[in-house]
Amino acid sequence: MLPAVLLALLAAPPPTLRVDGSAGNNTLNGVFDAPLGERITATSSAVSCDIRVDGEGRNLSGTCSVPLDTITVDADATKTEHFRQWATNRKVDPSRCLLSAQLERIPVSLPGGPGESTQFQADVPFTVCGRPRDDGGRERVTGTLVRLDDGWVRVRARVEHFHREAYRVGPRFTEGWLARVQSLAKVVAEEGTLELTLFASPPGTSARPRASGDSAPCLPRPSTRSPTEERKCRT
Repeated sequence: MLPAVLLALLAAPPPTLRVDGSAGNNTLNGVFDAPLGERITATSSAVSCDIRVDGEGRNLSGTCSVPLDTITVDADATKTEHFRQWATNRKVDPSRCLLSAQLERIPVSLPGGPGESTQFQADVPFTVCGRPRDDGGRERVTGTLVRLDDGWVRVRARVEHFHREAYRVGPRFTEGWLARVQSLAKVVAEEGTLELTLFASPPGTSARPRASGDSAPCLPRPSTRSPTEERKCRT
């Protein structure tokens, strides 16, 4: 009997944490602030993740991504379209392009009880429309995980010094923009900071929150959410 139990445990799939890109509350916020130019903010509320947790809950592996066509720039249609052209180099349909991060055995201990938190840091490979960083390097990601009262895990992550041109995102890589490269050089920052706020479902539960009540998405904020959940949206 014991060998059969051991075989079953070994054959069982690893537990997962899921971040639902359609929930509306899993956000990316990227700020590119040029000292002599514009401060540009790129946002999306459609980040999704599938993350495997090892048996002891001390390593995370998987993928997080955000579709390019869900990212808006300064809530401006023209800036958003220009960004999509820069990201795709006008060679790929924006609906087929992702900003992705590959997690490879990130060392972190999942917080146990409600209110408990843990910190993490790791060097993570990113891709933009399938393109890795031109030097083959990784981005340093730092952040925290907090166990919420309902068992979900809130993840806050930060990537500093994200250099868009290292992923060939910009006018000089894009057909039809070469003549404007010089004039844009000091207006649009090449380096920025990415911040993510994610709500991950614990193993064994659905990643999709209910459409109303305490599990409703933060954006937009419906009146059915409790004060406790409103605080989660703001913290």
